[in-house]
Amino acid sequence: MELRDSLRKIFGAMVRKEAIAADWMGPINRVLRVTEGHDQLVCADGRWKLEFVAREGGLDWLLAAIARSAAEIIVEGAEVRVRICANPVCGLFFSDHSRTRRRRWCSMAICGNRNKVASFARRRIV
Repeated sequence: MELRDSLRKIFGAMVRKEAIAADWMGPINRVLRVTEGHDQLVCADGRWKLEFVAREGGLDWLLAAIARSAAEIIVEGAEVRVRICANPVCGLFFSDHSRTRRRRWCSMAICGNRNKVASFARRRIV
């Protein structure tokens, strides 16, 4: 909860091009400190693969991966182009890697499609 709330504040500030408060970084830094690990080469089915081995058990390593990705986005700053979904009931953030850099939806298959279907229905009713 704390990590999610912190990320929403940070990404919201990035979307609005506002300053990011230093105290919002606390939850991210706490997760990064607790769940460190290392990469390891593992042979599976006669093929080598790189696998992350977490120091902590359970799913704490997943939170660490989320915190690490968020930290990388924060460090990149304005160049990363964080956006918020144009669907007013969604509110998810995403990184816009589209060619035109004008992506509007977190997912075209879900929010984008719903918006287009609703728009079509409104035009057909009138």
